[in-house]
Amino acid sequence: MFLSEEQFAKAVDRCILKDLLNNIVKMEEQADLASDTSRTSDLSVESNDSTAPNKVSQKKTLKTTNAYFYWVTREQGSFDWFKGIMNEVAELDQRGVIEMNNYLTSVYEEGDARSALITMVQALNHAKNGVDIVSGTRVRTHFARPKWNNVLSKLSSKHCKARIGVFYCGPPVLAKELRKLCHELNQKGSTKFEFHKEHF
Repeated sequence: MFLSEEQFAKAVDRCILKDLLNNIVKMEEQADLASDTSRTSDLSVESNDSTAPNKVSQKKTLKTTNAYFYWVTREQGSFDWFKGIMNEVAELDQRGVIEMNNYLTSVYEEGDARSALITMVQALNHAKNGVDIVSGTRVRTHFARPKWNNVLSKLSSKHCKARIGVFYCGPPVLAKELRKLCHELNQKGSTKFEFHKEHF
């Protein structure tokens, strides 16, 4: 069976996002269960005067707590084949562990007078209906390219002393920029970025 590049990327992204979401939720549920078991053990220790609390075996699990997904495209039509996945993940993600961001680079950035009208209409429609007029999903579309320094700096501040994986699939020019930015931010703070270039 042969898949087009879009079909393959869609299948991979769907699996990655859904697996990531499922693993994070599973990890949180296991932590809650372990916490409940610990409280139960503590209560039974006090009431039974036992000195050996119950031991719960825990295997090593994925330690990811959040994911930040950035879909950057020049053409609005590119959102169409990814629309179902974005809506599905947004619906499944009841705990808000995956933050999805769409960027349409063929429109002037927000704040620019040339994109003010579409930005205003989009914001009103999203607030009223919960659907983005550009992507047709629950995920709001931003205009122009992401300011990667701001994005990664914000993550660094939000997740101090964390290890953050940056996974990138796209043109080599941006890969070089992101790799360099990760290296620079690693020199400045306690948060460590690990850059990974994906090849499909």
